Amino acid sequence: MSAPLTLQDFPIRTFDKVRYADTDRQGHVNNAHFSEYFETGRVELLYHPEHPLHADDATFVIASYRVDYRKEIKWPGIVDIGTAVTRIGTSSIRVYQGLFQAGQLVATSESIIVHVSQSESTPLLAVTRHQLERYLKEIPE
Repeated sequence: MSAPLTLQDFPIRTFDKVRYADTDRQGHVNNAHFSEYFETGRVELLYHPEHPLHADDATFVIASYRVDYRKEIKWPGIVDIGTAVTRIGTSSIRVYQGLFQAGQLVATSESIIVHVSQSESTPLLAVTRHQLERYLKEIPE
């Protein structure tokens, strides 16, 4: 059995603030907002202004997305978001993410993201593949 995932297991790390509006009246974050936190991590990888990964005439779309909820998130506070690339395909990227609050893993997600141009998948640029390789990591199940 492998050790539990920690934020340090992820090569890309960021955070998001838990907003009161994200919660129910008991201070628990609604599950729908977990996806918004994961989006924060993906956007920092895919659309970082200093090194965007898409071609000029292309963008990224999510082809598959799964979330596993492990614990609740509470307000007030922040969530730390870890992101890793687990596979680089011809035109797709598999991304694995973890959400942490107070150092505890509260959710994981896995998404497959496709590089598209004019509604069709298009191969990743060589420079994109090179940049993504820095974040490639095997995540134990």
